[in-house]
Amino acid sequence: MMKKVLLTALVSAFGLSAAASAAELNVYSARHYQTDEQLYGNFTKQTGIKINRIEAKEDELLERVRTEGANSPADVFVTVDASRLAKADEMGIFAPVKSAELEARIPAHLRTNNWFSYSTRARVIVYNPELVKAEQVQTYEQLADPALKGQVCTRSGSHPYNLSLGAAMIKHNGAEATENWAKGIVANFARAPKGGDTDQIRAVAAGECGVAIANSYYLARLMNSDKREDQAAVAKIKAVWPNQSSWGTHINVSGAGMLKHAPNKEAAIKFLEYLASDEAQAYFANGNNEWPVVPSVKVDNAALAKLGEFKADTLPIGELAATVAEAQRIFDRAGYR
Repeated sequence: MMKKVLLTALVSAFGLSAAASAAELNVYSARHYQTDEQLYGNFTKQTGIKINRIEAKEDELLERVRTEGANSPADVFVTVDASRLAKADEMGIFAPVKSAELEARIPAHLRTNNWFSYSTRARVIVYNPELVKAEQVQTYEQLADPALKGQVCTRSGSHPYNLSLGAAMIKHNGAEATENWAKGIVANFARAPKGGDTDQIRAVAAGECGVAIANSYYLARLMNSDKREDQAAVAKIKAVWPNQSSWGTHINVSGAGMLKHAPNKEAAIKFLEYLASDEAQAYFANGNNEWPVVPSVKVDNAALAKLGEFKADTLPIGELAATVAEAQRIFDRAGYR
């Protein structure tokens, strides 16, 4: 109840309404990075369009859009992870966007008819060389090998980052193999899943477990940090780009789409196109340690450069999103929670 009151108060504070001016844009965002402030500010400087932004968890924002219906003031929904974008799409809240600029700049496998990816992050394997050998952790599939019993740390299997990886494995390896893999992961746990990706990296560095899965930008943050404890943790671990000899390292995305009842559709499309501009794309990389989706954009990020190039999975993001629900059922049966 308090969260709903807070959202209502924010709407009143921003003055959002379905009759908002064409010189305004109303964004509901579940992407919570302080570094994004400059991203939004630069759009306003370039276009003169004021952005009214509400930030909350995706479930809260999606419920708000559903409740508001045709009277919703929201123009654009922004979130992270394909599974969350797929959930929004299944609710029927997005409107198709036809934009030659977006189609030219964003690779086909990183967009759908209703939403677009704007940055990518890789699901990397981090290991402690004092506890496991590099050759034991070159693929996601190897993490279920009995030889790693008591060595694996992960965050919750119900978290969208892991569900998206499970969805990709279903597409590549099949449902049965993915369920066997999930059971193997559970059997190899060093401890019950807990914490976020940074916690998994720290646990590997501390020797609590020998190997973990984490999104690349969490690792890059630690690598770029000037804190002594972060540098000490980085010094004790190594990272692997998984599945380089097969389907490539799994990637996930930040993305956005225009809402069906958007009162400011022209401004919404301008914003979506802006997110694919060279300036905004470089900002995703340099501001939050992600990779731009536009191939021509240059990245100036010491940690990403040090991590090096890799073969990324090119599975169409829409196909990945379509198997997330099946991944959840498989993980539940395997006890990966």
